[in-house]
Amino acid sequence: MAENGTDCDQRRIRMSKEQHNGNFTDSSMLSERKRREREERLNIVLWKKPLVTLQYFCLETLINLKEWTIKLWRRRGLLVCVLLALAVLTALYYIEGAHQQYVQYVEKKFFWCAYWVGLGILSSVGLGTGLHTFLLYLGPHIASVTLAAYECNSVNFPEPPYPDQIICPDEETTEGSISLWAIISKVRLEACMWGAGTAIGELPPYFMARAARLSGAEPDDEEYQEFEEMLEHAETAQDFASRAKLAVQNLVQKVGFFGILACASIPNPLFDLAGITCGHFLVPFWTFFGATLIGKAVIKMHIQKLFVIITFSRHIVEQMVALIGAIPSIGPSLQKPFQEYLEAQRIKLHHKSDSAVPQGENWLSWIFEKLVIVMVCYFILSIINSMAQSYAKRLQQKMYSEEKTK
Repeated sequence: MAENGTDCDQRRIRMSKEQHNGNFTDSSMLSERKRREREERLNIVLWKKPLVTLQYFCLETLINLKEWTIKLWRRRGLLVCVLLALAVLTALYYIEGAHQQYVQYVEKKFFWCAYWVGLGILSSVGLGTGLHTFLLYLGPHIASVTLAAYECNSVNFPEPPYPDQIICPDEETTEGSISLWAIISKVRLEACMWGAGTAIGELPPYFMARAARLSGAEPDDEEYQEFEEMLEHAETAQDFASRAKLAVQNLVQKVGFFGILACASIPNPLFDLAGITCGHFLVPFWTFFGATLIGKAVIKMHIQKLFVIITFSRHIVEQMVALIGAIPSIGPSLQKPFQEYLEAQRIKLHHKSDSAVPQGENWLSWIFEKLVIVMVCYFILSIINSMAQSYAKRLQQKMYSEEKTK
């Protein structure tokens, strides 16, 4: 890890914040202007300014498409190689032969892994929305596999329909033969792919801070500005949040690989700060990404997975339902839908694919489905708002540049 003097960093921060066209200006005025511009951007949302938000969203989309097209054109040699590889794979996919069984197996595994990696990236990046796909997708998936494993006393669910639908296998199994390790192994692939996606989603803050440090420019990024302010006021930090952020920064900076690994191995809302710290202090890419990948995809994922499996094991679920029934007055009425839901799931697990599926809908399932729909809609709205605010930031930066040139 590159060691850089804290005093030099703090002087550079103060110089860059106070210098304007070679002259020193009042830093408080600049801070006030940035605060006012940030408030203006935050007001650009669909429920306050729908027309402006949609207009800015479309313009930002066009700018992004133009930038991506230019980047692809600059790497047209690599693009041609990728297109040729896709053409070869397409030919192998459609040509009949003995290789088709391997093609279908690879196709199934590839899309399954890509699905969970994509959800992991969304959970980590989220475009500022904080969409936690573990609670919406991976957690319920692990929970359903756990409940089915204890009910079926097996994890050898027939494929197909698994993973789209879980049905108990035909073979006879002894009661209590299922083990915790068997359930962990059953969901290991999707859990590790989701964790790898969250590690990939931590790269943008790292690259942003690294590029800013190498170029000497000060990006108009709120998290990076907060990081620089934290370095500037490191000695006078008093509140708990500032001390916690400073502790993460010191751990990553001084311990290196194992410090990053420790931060990535536990649920840590401050890990974005670790990525900015690593980029700012020019930590090598593979040191940062390797530690992040091991921490999130292996260590933290097994901790979260173990927690969900233990929570949804049969005896724990039965105890929780019993405790709900023990609530005075409203307990039995609350307990009934949970019992109906569990019974419906047991019946569904034991039905055969060619037999009639029990009909009927539990209100718990209905609430969860509507919750997922609401979360996805909020995610889409947040993407539109975030991109519209990004375009507003472009306009503010352009106006600021024009003022500097006058």
